[in-house]
Amino acid sequence: MIRRFLSLFEPFILMLLGTVLLASILPPRGVIATIVGAAADIGIVLLFFLHGARLSREAIRAGASNWRLHAAVLAVTFVVFPLFGLGLSRIMTGPVAAGILFLTLLPSTVQSSIAFTAIARGNVAAAVCSASFSNLLGIVVTPLLVAWLMGAAGSISLDSIEAIVLQLLVPFVAGHLLRPWIGAWVTRQKTMLTVVDRGSILLVVYSAFGAAVVEGLWHRLSPGDLALVALICCVLLALVLLVTWGLGSLLGLNREDAIVLQFCGSKKSLASGVPMAGVLFAPAQVGVVLLPVMLFHQIQLIACAMIARRYAERPADPTSS
Repeated sequence: MIRRFLSLFEPFILMLLGTVLLASILPPRGVIATIVGAAADIGIVLLFFLHGARLSREAIRAGASNWRLHAAVLAVTFVVFPLFGLGLSRIMTGPVAAGILFLTLLPSTVQSSIAFTAIARGNVAAAVCSASFSNLLGIVVTPLLVAWLMGAAGSISLDSIEAIVLQLLVPFVAGHLLRPWIGAWVTRQKTMLTVVDRGSILLVVYSAFGAAVVEGLWHRLSPGDLALVALICCVLLALVLLVTWGLGSLLGLNREDAIVLQFCGSKKSLASGVPMAGVLFAPAQVGVVLLPVMLFHQIQLIACAMIARRYAERPADPTSS
C-alpha cells in the first residue's frame, strides 16, 4: 500500500517540490533573478510554440462531432469551477484567496486527462479533443475571466494583455501554422517536449517562489494556512468530481464519454497556470498565487489515479458503443 501510494508521486512532482525548497533556501536575487526570469520567459514562449505545433487540425474538426460532451467539459471548466472558486476563495484573504480563485479559472490539463481516461478505458479520442479545446480556449478565456472576476487582483493592464499575446498566443498560433512542416518532427521529439514542458514550469516556479520568498512569503503563511489551502483544494476537487459524475448521468452519456467528462472536467492545468500567473500578477504575488495551483495539481493526480484504477477494474458497459 505504501509503495503504491509513493508511486503516485511522479519524478516531476518531486522536482517541483525540490524547486520550491531551493527557492526557499536560495532565492534568485539581483542579476541572477533577471537571468532566471528571462530564461523562464524564453521557456514559456517555446512551450506554447510546441503546443501549437502538436495540435492537429484533425483533432479540432473531430471535436465538432461530439459537441455535447465537449460543451459539458467546457461548462464545468469555465463556469462550474469558477462558481465554486468564488465561494471557497472567501475562506482565505489576500493573494492566497486570489490563488484559489485563479486556480478555478484555468483550463483543463492535456497529458493527465488523456492518460487517466485511457487507464479507465474511456473515449481517448474524445479526451484528446476536449483537453486540447480547453487549453486552446484557456489562452483567451482565462485572462478574460481573471479580468472580470478578480478585478484589481489580476491587475489586467495593457502591458499584461501585450505579454499574453506575445508570450502565449503568438507562439501558439505560429507553431500551429507551421505544423504542416514541423508537426511530425515535433511529435517525434518526446524527450525534447518533456524537457521544455517541465523545464519551463520549473524555471517559472523557481523565479516566482524566489521573488515571493524575498518578499517574506514564509513569514506571512503559517503551516495552518497551508493545511487550510490543501483542505480547500480537496473540497473543491470532491465537489467537481460529484458534479461531473452527476452531469454525465443527466446528459445520458455512455460510460466511455462519462469518463471523459469526469477526468477532463475535473482537472486544472499547472502547465498553463504557471506562465499565466507570471503574466497576470505582480512578481511579489505570483509565488503565493501558485500555491493553490500546485497543491491542487498533486491532489488531483492522486485522487484521479485511484478513480481511474477503480473504473479499470469494472466490467465494460455492454451498451456502450
